[in-house]
Amino acid sequence: MTSASASENSNPHEAAREPQAVAGQKSDAHHLQRSLTPRQLAMMGLGGAIGAGLFVGSGQAIAVAGPAVIVSYAVAGLLVILVLFMLAEMAAADPQSGAFSVYAAKAFGATAGATLGWFYWMQLVIVIAAEATGAAAIVAAWTPGIPQGVWALAFMVAFTLINLLGVRRYGSFEFWFAVLKVAAIIGFLALGAALLFGLIPDVPSPGLSNLVAHDGFAPTGILGISAALLIVMFSFGGTELTAIAAAETRDPATSIRRAVRSVLWRILLFYIGSVFVIVAALPWMDPAVVAGPFAAVLALTNIPGVDLIMSAIIVIALLSALNANLYGASRMVYSLSERRFAPRGMQRLARNGTPTVAVLVSVGVGFLTVIFNFLAPDAVLPTLLNIVGSTLIVLWATVTASQLVLRRRADARGETLTARMPGFPWLSILAAVILVVIVVLTMLNEGSREQLLATLGMTAVIAVACALTNRHLRRQGVDPVQLLRGEVNEGAAGTEAPGSGNAQKK
Repeated sequence: MTSASASENSNPHEAAREPQAVAGQKSDAHHLQRSLTPRQLAMMGLGGAIGAGLFVGSGQAIAVAGPAVIVSYAVAGLLVILVLFMLAEMAAADPQSGAFSVYAAKAFGATAGATLGWFYWMQLVIVIAAEATGAAAIVAAWTPGIPQGVWALAFMVAFTLINLLGVRRYGSFEFWFAVLKVAAIIGFLALGAALLFGLIPDVPSPGLSNLVAHDGFAPTGILGISAALLIVMFSFGGTELTAIAAAETRDPATSIRRAVRSVLWRILLFYIGSVFVIVAALPWMDPAVVAGPFAAVLALTNIPGVDLIMSAIIVIALLSALNANLYGASRMVYSLSERRFAPRGMQRLARNGTPTVAVLVSVGVGFLTVIFNFLAPDAVLPTLLNIVGSTLIVLWATVTASQLVLRRRADARGETLTARMPGFPWLSILAAVILVVIVVLTMLNEGSREQLLATLGMTAVIAVACALTNRHLRRQGVDPVQLLRGEVNEGAAGTEAPGSGNAQKK
């Protein structure tokens, strides 16, 4: 959308020509490949939103709020829709592998962008490890003779190889993972509707009485709805990967618009529809709901092997998220390297356009946790998940602030944006208000408050390190924001511009 002040003063005609010149000097083997199809991008966004947070975390949210958890999902769904619209606007105007990290840099400076980039990378590598651990724990229960650590190692090796095969292969794997998850949700909704309408032979319909029969629709009141909202937010993590993947998609502006439109209504249908079926079919305080809400509903239908079916779906969801997050982490650290906030070796690409070093570095934490899966398998997953509990609040708040700044700059210059945020600025402000309310609610909850403060502390440490790095780069005459475009400012003469070849000047 816009460039930082350092590059805004340059000749606009020269700036418009330079990226094409840089790209023209590079072969396809020297930049990220635009091999993802619009269909793959849409399914990646949808698959990123349908994960273990829905299949497992929904039970915890229901236990906190009762049937009124539907309100929590509606609010969180509205917020994620607004965030997706904002990301689509920025990604369509300037598709970059660093996505929101790049947009934060252009809105608030190089230090802010690098801080968000490293913050997001650290979140993803921890989540990658958590997903491998979670999937390994489930599969190990099926195979008592094989330790959990063996499965964790196998998953990490397999998905590292998938990500090294190139973005086209990655997109194919992630597409079919998403198809399986979507098919599982559609099947669940169909069976749930049949159950509620009494269409399953020899199975009595619970009707809709469970929505109000046990201390009312909101048995724990507004505090319960608020506490559930904090749990529900984590379930929507992963949708932001569409902004990162847009940089490797054919016709990024069109692809990101289509992807967002296709994801929006499906998120609402799948999430709110699934939760409605659960709270209507079962009493909200039923222990089976917390243990496994989807399996608990399917058990009412008398389908044989329901536990195995749901376990397999959860494993697929976890491995799909592992695959997607490894992709996102590698592209983020690649972008940080372009801006010199990460070692330049992270830009090393294979012939298929894969940032090989970035993939291997990003998967390193996951391999490290394999050791702990052998030593203390029951302690690994809770520890990892606690670390990343509040990261989405920081991420979405920064996305919202960046879009508000960059959109105003673009409008002031009279730029034509291909994916304009509807209802600007009011819907963007609404997203900011919702986030402020969530932060207040988080601070009122003791457990969530500790997580948020730990997250903010980690962010502050990263910001200090990035500020020192930025200061060092400036002393060398390097402008990290100009490097986003493959440009080098006059003071950096003789310094090689890394340039990905995938940025387009608007």
